[in-house]
Amino acid sequence: MVQQASQQLTELVRGEMRLARAEMKEKGRRYGKSGGLFGGASVTGFLMLQALVATVIAALAVPLPVWAAALIVTAALGVIAAVLALTGKKQISKAAPPVPETTIDSVKADVAEIKRSAHR
Repeated sequence: MVQQASQQLTELVRGEMRLARAEMKEKGRRYGKSGGLFGGASVTGFLMLQALVATVIAALAVPLPVWAAALIVTAALGVIAAVLALTGKKQISKAAPPVPETTIDSVKADVAEIKRSAHR
């Protein structure tokens, strides 16, 4: 009876593992497809932004020479890029060093408490 229960438990665990493997395989396929779709959306969005920049240049080229319109748009994009880069640099300096300081302090406090409890 114990042997039969052990065998049934083993078969049950194996069945659950096969089911989990099949489920993860299917989810992996879906994640792969969604990653490809997000990649395609990113490329298309980037091309859309390039078309928008060309549209702004063309609109400014109506009252201005084309070279001046392109220069204005380039300068505006440069300013935006500089602001984003400086903001990113500030965020990185706030995050440094990349060590979980709060967790380390908490672990040190736990170790100290365990040592105090052990000495009692």
